[in-house]
Amino acid sequence: MRLQKYLAEAGVASRRASERIILEGRVAVNGTVVRELGTKVDPAHDRVTLDGGPVKAKRKIYVALNKPRGVVCSRNDPSKRQTIGELVPAEWEHLYSVGRLDRDSEGLLFLTNDGEFSLRLTHPRYGVAKKYLVTTEGRIEPNVLDKMRAGVFDQDERLKAQRARIISASNKQSLLELELLEGKYREIRRMCDVLGLKVLRLQRVQIGKIKLGELKVGRWRTLTDGEIISLLGQ
Repeated sequence: MRLQKYLAEAGVASRRASERIILEGRVAVNGTVVRELGTKVDPAHDRVTLDGGPVKAKRKIYVALNKPRGVVCSRNDPSKRQTIGELVPAEWEHLYSVGRLDRDSEGLLFLTNDGEFSLRLTHPRYGVAKKYLVTTEGRIEPNVLDKMRAGVFDQDERLKAQRARIISASNKQSLLELELLEGKYREIRRMCDVLGLKVLRLQRVQIGKIKLGELKVGRWRTLTDGEIISLLGQ
């Protein structure tokens, strides 16, 4: 494992900040100061220290949360709004969300302290699908779905649904199921804005093979080993 990755997973700092710490000569492996980025360490046998103190890898934790509407995906909010940190045990203060759901959106959200896991689920090159249920005002016509699948542009950025289907539609409101691969900033809401659709409710119901299922709003559960492996594509 690269030394900067080891430091990041131990909770010392982000991977980029860990690189600066290494270059500053503050990290030693088996008593020898290391300044070269990319140095490999064996967590089971090598002794890593920072400023003379031992650095130990933290147990990796993977949590699925059903985020309620009105809760923000951060640990501290200047406006004193409720945060996801208030929904999980206090000893998990080192966990961070894997991607985000905006304050008015709800549904499946993962929290972890594993940077590699987070990268696998959020970087477009891995193509992990996320499925959403979207309630919009008024009746949706099929040609709107064609535009979503083809992609629309907002501020020179292409917003696109990999799959889209109408679950139900009436003159009052429609329920859509959308599947996205990239998950750009507020992608569904922006796409709907471009198409003149008013979003009444936005809920993420699946990430990869993991479904929201019967997990109640505001509650959490840990992921099983099999679920973690399925998300990592192993």
